[in-house]
Amino acid sequence: MAKILLAEDEASVSAFVARALAQQGHEVTPVGDGMAALAALARDRFDLLLTDILMPEIDGIALALKASEDYPAMKILLMTGYAAERQRAHNRIAGRVAHSIPLPPRKRGSRATTRCISGFPLARE
Repeated sequence: MAKILLAEDEASVSAFVARALAQQGHEVTPVGDGMAALAALARDRFDLLLTDILMPEIDGIALALKASEDYPAMKILLMTGYAAERQRAHNRIAGRVAHSIPLPPRKRGSRATTRCISGFPLARE
């Protein structure tokens, strides 16, 4: 399965997403912000960068742009629960990174969120 770097500053979301991906057999390295993600990328190779858009230090859009330049073979997936942020990401990075997904409201439950994430092709090519 895939080796995934998960950049998410909200601990509960990070834990949930990491657990869901690990249950599908993926190796997940969670980090709490964009700076930590850049450090992890410098230390190791990942198949996928899965990043939140709204984060302190370096937001997910800046992280995705930097990662796409430095690691062009790595897939990048942005996630957010905010429609305006998803549109902002699309406007800034269209064609430069793989995809962005909306995370459904928490009240819809974990199955909906897992479906969003698992719909993205994560397996190594």
